[in-house]
Amino acid sequence: MKTSKRLEGIGEYYFSQKLREIDELNKQGKKIINLGIGSPDLPPHPDVIRVLQEAAARPDVHGYQSYKGSPALRKAIADWYATWYRVELNPDTEILPLIGSKEGIMHVCMTYLDEGDIALVPNPGYPSYRSAVKLAGGMPIDYDLTEGNQWYPDFKQLEDLVHKHGDRVKLMWVNYPHMPTGRLPSAELFEQLIAFAKKHGILLCHDNPYSFILNDKPMSLLALPGAKEVVIELNSLSKSQNMAGWRVGTLSGAKDRIDEVLRFKSNMDSGMFLPVQLAAAKALSLGQEWYDSVNAVYRRRRELVFNLLDLLETQYDKKQVGLFVWARIPAGYKDGFALSDGILHRAGVFITPGGIFGKAGEGYIRVSLCSPEEKLRESIERIGK
Repeated sequence: MKTSKRLEGIGEYYFSQKLREIDELNKQGKKIINLGIGSPDLPPHPDVIRVLQEAAARPDVHGYQSYKGSPALRKAIADWYATWYRVELNPDTEILPLIGSKEGIMHVCMTYLDEGDIALVPNPGYPSYRSAVKLAGGMPIDYDLTEGNQWYPDFKQLEDLVHKHGDRVKLMWVNYPHMPTGRLPSAELFEQLIAFAKKHGILLCHDNPYSFILNDKPMSLLALPGAKEVVIELNSLSKSQNMAGWRVGTLSGAKDRIDEVLRFKSNMDSGMFLPVQLAAAKALSLGQEWYDSVNAVYRRRRELVFNLLDLLETQYDKKQVGLFVWARIPAGYKDGFALSDGILHRAGVFITPGGIFGKAGEGYIRVSLCSPEEKLRESIERIGK
């Protein structure tokens, strides 16, 4: 048997491979501390779990659900966007719940890309943008983000890419607050992105799961005037609500865009378990005190990660936000892979090499905040020996 051509050039996800290596080291008694993956270790709010338990005990919730999601969840998403982002969305026509926002990346690519179409993807950036574009038959073309340009796109480079490839450029993936660099957006950046997309007839796909983490002013690209003409936005409960394993996300945008993506998505699944949707609706109703409590934990952890990175003699920006800290490696290392592997085998601590996010990340490492303080302190002690 041969695999399909669409899998050519698509390797196994880096973390899938690395976790196997870490598992083997643990079997040898190494007791590896994993500071790589951004899977929140904190639980959801107790009321969210209570809603799930109570709803799951009902006899009438176990059948197939609507492809568009439950009205209760869509209304909760609309209310959440209105409260925190000041964005008005019609819950019946402008919101599509997702079984995790990662599936939404694939759905968008499959909906809008034909063979040979181009999607612009950030470098460094989330690896799934590239792989989803390729799996859909499209061609990912990097646009560079550099520390010198504050991890913002170079719009001259973007214009050059469109001039070179013409109307084959169909999509552009953007992600602010940015992963892996933690760079916050500005209203000016969002205005420039919208103007660029309108000028060239490009669908701007904004992936927005980190806007609440260590950030007091969450922003949505949809809040800018005229955004719905060219923007669709993915969001997620994985990070902000500590529900990564629950797989709940959302796609928001103009009715036509939602209807188009639904044409693809409705052929891929049969809806989300209703008790999960009802619990997610509860999670989205939580107030400021919830976000404050989560961020208080991450702030303490971030200070410890800064101490760890100082031990490694890296350079980093203390203003970055999100679930990670991004740092430039010191001189003497070939790249972040060399530093990561050295720490793994010397100290038993795994830190993500920046090169997995694209060539522009090769001189960097990324440390997750999703480990308890005692694990971070132990990591500092191991590395400092």
